Amino acid sequence: MCRGGRLIADFVAGTAARPGLPEELEAHLTTTVDGLWVVWAHKVARRAGDLFVPLTGGSGYPADARAQCRFRGAHEAPDPGCTCGFHALSNPRLPGLPGAYDFTALTVALSGRVLAFEWPRGGVLWRAERQTVVRVQGVPGRHRYPDDPDGRPAVVPAAAPRDSGPVRLKLPAMPPVVQVCHDDAGWCVESGMLERPSASLVLA
Repeated sequence: MCRGGRLIADFVAGTAARPGLPEELEAHLTTTVDGLWVVWAHKVARRAGDLFVPLTGGSGYPADARAQCRFRGAHEAPDPGCTCGFHALSNPRLPGLPGAYDFTALTVALSGRVLAFEWPRGGVLWRAERQTVVRVQGVPGRHRYPDDPDGRPAVVPAAAPRDSGPVRLKLPAMPPVVQVCHDDAGWCVESGMLERPSASLVLA
């Protein structure tokens, strides 16, 4: 699994206290209707009923879940020395992704412990303890037909996205726990940066 570059920030989100972040990361924070600070991020997955399957495979995860490390169970997820946790990028353009029809672009709210790493394609690679899927849409850049909507609005949106802030966003109370050794957002597979786990590991 790709680890990203230098660790930029290690903080807790999902509380009423605004995380103290470097200035370049402030734009990725938003609040829920309950006034909890979360990280607004982007990733891809394959749909499998009500689950989202990482591009590296596995049984998938629900729309709201908390990560538990399967690779090294002695620590909480995410851990700076491991690849566990839910992965997402700060860049909504999803750089480096192939334009395949079975990929789904997700907008997610990250909370719990969150790690931010430099990402060589620009922006930040996030690894988080908790992930809540907020929006599902088609992957930017793939070929679209005029009658094939991909989740983009037909009208010019307001300055703030309708579902990005205290107007509608609310975290469920009790997310299920999902065991992961890594949750590949897809960029590692496409760019050849994937660190292959041992054959004994079962990917989640």
